[in-house]
Amino acid sequence: MKKLLFLFLSALISFGTEVHAQPRPTGNAGDFKVKTCLHSIGYAGLWRGQARLTVDEFIEKAAELGYDGILIMAKRPHLSPLDYDKAERARLRKKIEDLGLTLVGLAGYSDFTAGMDKPGIPHDEIHAAYIGQVAELARDMGTDMIRIFTGYERPGIPFDVQYAKVVEGIRLAAREAEKYGVTLAIQNHHDISLHHDAMYWMLEEINMPNVMAGWDAWVPSLMQLSKEEIRESVLKLEPYIVLTIAADYVSLPRFNYENHLTNFVADKPVMRATSMGKGIIDYETFFNALKEIGYQGYIAYEMCEVLEGGGSIENLDATAREFLKYIERFR
Repeated sequence: MKKLLFLFLSALISFGTEVHAQPRPTGNAGDFKVKTCLHSIGYAGLWRGQARLTVDEFIEKAAELGYDGILIMAKRPHLSPLDYDKAERARLRKKIEDLGLTLVGLAGYSDFTAGMDKPGIPHDEIHAAYIGQVAELARDMGTDMIRIFTGYERPGIPFDVQYAKVVEGIRLAAREAEKYGVTLAIQNHHDISLHHDAMYWMLEEINMPNVMAGWDAWVPSLMQLSKEEIRESVLKLEPYIVLTIAADYVSLPRFNYENHLTNFVADKPVMRATSMGKGIIDYETFFNALKEIGYQGYIAYEMCEVLEGGGSIENLDATAREFLKYIERFR
């Protein structure tokens, strides 16, 4: 009912903008759709050795590689609302459409617990205002979705104080996004409400029809959840999932030398990006669970770490093509 109400309101708000809401799962495994999406972060030059493309070059690259849709970073060096006026937005929108791509959404960057050690600065309002600007950008670009984050847990501040700030901040942001008929998809990325039970609780507590989930597999896998728990995370969040972002990783062991022991002590491993299917993330279980609920949204792919084989355009392209091959097995 929440989603149906929001779709009705979105249609009224967005009349004439040609912004189309994301389809919802039907619950039938046979209705599962594989719709691929490439995240621009993989070509943003943010990681060591990673090549950088402009937004225009990235759009052309996604079409060349054969993706159905794109997810674009709503910050520099890509699609910052500070850098693109109405004319540029219209130009980019037409280019995306002419290339036969769907703009699945914009990737927003929020941290609603930021600055909590200095409560005089209204960081929740600042983040909500940013998301409001991104929502207007999304509407102008022809999409109705923004991926957002919750907040990193800060030391020395009671958890419930931080949690309440995240809930209120997302509500503020959702009200701004609602003006443009835009849905906020919370990715399980930041510390607050990282586990599926906690995410479900938060979504129920926020209780706004345009606040949904962008639920990913790599966090549950890194949390060492079992196959059944990973499946359960999808089944529990089924009413909310409108996006998922995929990335695979290898775990490289780390050890610290203890001189007085003449020995090494194990430390947390470091994660590096690798091609889909070559890493430790249990996508077999996760994608089959999405299939079980008849998921109808996009499966986005990102290269969001130092990448095996390096960050050259050639290796980025080869890795992005590997995702398209890997996902075919779930059709």
